[in-house]
Amino acid sequence: MLKSASDVLNMAKDKKAKMVDLKFMDFIGAWQHFQITAGQLSESTFDDGVFFDGSSIRAWQGIENSDMTVVPDPTTAKIDPFFEEVTLSLICDIRDPVTGEDYSRDPRNVAKKAMNHLRSSGLADTAYFGPEAEFFIFDSVSHDTHSGAGYYFIDSNEAPWTTGEPSGNMGYKVRPKQGYFPVAPVDSIQDIRSEIVLTLESMGLEVEASHHEVAPAQHEIDFKFDTMVKTADNLQWYKYIVKNIARRHGKMATFMPKPMFNDNGNGMHVHQSLWKDGEPLFAGDKYAGLSQMALYYCGGLLKHARAIAALSNPSTNSYRRLLPGFEAPINLAYSNRNRSAAIRIPIVSSPKGRRLEFRCPDATCNAYLAFAAMLMAGIDGIDNKIDPGDPLDKDIYGLPPEELAKVPKMPGTLREALEELQNNHAFLLKGGVFTPDVIEYWIDYKIENEIAEVDSRPAPHEFYLYFDA
Repeated sequence: MLKSASDVLNMAKDKKAKMVDLKFMDFIGAWQHFQITAGQLSESTFDDGVFFDGSSIRAWQGIENSDMTVVPDPTTAKIDPFFEEVTLSLICDIRDPVTGEDYSRDPRNVAKKAMNHLRSSGLADTAYFGPEAEFFIFDSVSHDTHSGAGYYFIDSNEAPWTTGEPSGNMGYKVRPKQGYFPVAPVDSIQDIRSEIVLTLESMGLEVEASHHEVAPAQHEIDFKFDTMVKTADNLQWYKYIVKNIARRHGKMATFMPKPMFNDNGNGMHVHQSLWKDGEPLFAGDKYAGLSQMALYYCGGLLKHARAIAALSNPSTNSYRRLLPGFEAPINLAYSNRNRSAAIRIPIVSSPKGRRLEFRCPDATCNAYLAFAAMLMAGIDGIDNKIDPGDPLDKDIYGLPPEELAKVPKMPGTLREALEELQNNHAFLLKGGVFTPDVIEYWIDYKIENEIAEVDSRPAPHEFYLYFDA
């Protein structure tokens, strides 16, 4: 593992890198980047950073305070697999060039502060996270919206609505809710998934499984857990590699939670556990082999899940997925093995594997912020001994209405989630992990730039409902 600036410079020389790509996460959750030549990279770059215009990045600096600094993290160095010239890639942190302080709206900085808060609490020294991010690979995608039109069109050779087309292989389709684990030719993207897997492994991510998911054109590739910040870094590489390899094959990949009506959407189940001095802290003699600490962590997640949703499910489209009838974890309960609960305790063969699986999030989230929020909720649960209540070892989807009504639910809209965050974020401010300006700006940005934009446009189905009223 690379540890120092000199290690990176030696790597650049050994690999004959010509360019250096400086990647960083914007506030909302997209990777940004710019390049310098390999000759411009020196040990001082890792101390002093490189200046850039922060006012041109959404939700960051105003034009009157535009100068910012990207500071490369030498432990993140990799060779980017998608450029003709050998390109060394570095993930960067953001710093204020005047004060020298880490930028409060830098998501990676928030995640680092969350880990520092955990260590300073004495509860644990390591938090392991493992996301399972689902995605679609479509053959074609088009969409537009303006004053006179608004539409989207997605297509896939696997989709059942193409069976009536007059040419091509139209016989092997994914039937509704029957796309889990079919072999070829129904699973038509295995070669592309294999290319993604091998590329991930060449970049240092250990892949545990690759398979077709429930809906047509839907897939999942799981990479091994790691420490929280490293896993958030790896998730960015994962999304980047999936999208670029799909594009290489003339297709389009998306992690959008619900691009397809009336079928399953994309989730991102997040496995998490705490360790200290090399020992797992979530294994014990309580329910499902959990420790009391793990149960309190679970209680914190459940208590704050509706507020966390504003960060873990941060798009208006996220709540198209969180609906009954599509295996979505909308019910805030926990259970051993039960995939209809928001938190599942997976079966493991060793105490080291004991963990919680939080099933609500999706991959439109900014992972640094979402993971930090989950960790802070868990810490709050441990600190305040929050009892998660009794487990719900039933098929929650099949409960009688009167019993189901007693189970707390995830928010039904992004606006509702943001209201929850507005009213319940003190647990995020502990240790200065999240700052008030981060919470306030996140809420304001989402309302003004996403909710208001979606709410002000007619949806296609409204023409069917109301045009002849």
